[in-house]
Order: sequence, then structure tokens, then C-alpha cells
Amino acid sequence: MNNNRRKLLKSIINKLNECNSELESIKEEEQDAFDNFPEGLQESERGEAMENAISEMEDAISSMEDAISSIETAME
Repeated sequence: MNNNRRKLLKSIINKLNECNSELESIKEEEQDAFDNFPEGLQESERGEAMENAISEMEDAISSMEDAISSIETAME
């Protein structure tokens, strides 16, 4: 792989890391909001939707970490 393509891949990794960081921050805010709900509301439809959103964001974070790892491996 030439240096130009490596630079492009490094740029993509940086962007993915930024997105991952922002998504992690949003997930933490949603988790805090859920944790501050009374127990009855946590078990409501809205609480379940919040839990689902948190879980989906965790999956997305993990997927981006996997993508970053794959790109780094490709650069070797």
C-alpha cells in the first residue's frame, strides 16, 4: 500500500474515532437519563425504548471499533 492510501485510511480512522467518541457521549447521556428515571418509568414503554437505544448505540460503537481495527490491519 502506498503512502497516499495510508494517509487516506488514517484520515478515515480519525473520523471514525471522532464519531465513536460522540456516539459514546450520547449513549452515556441516554444511560444517565434512564438511570435517573423512577423505577416505574424505567419499566414503561419509554424506558424500554431508551434501553433499546442504549443497546443499539453500544452495538454501533463496537462495530466502529471493529472497523477501525480492520482498517489498521489492512494498513500493515
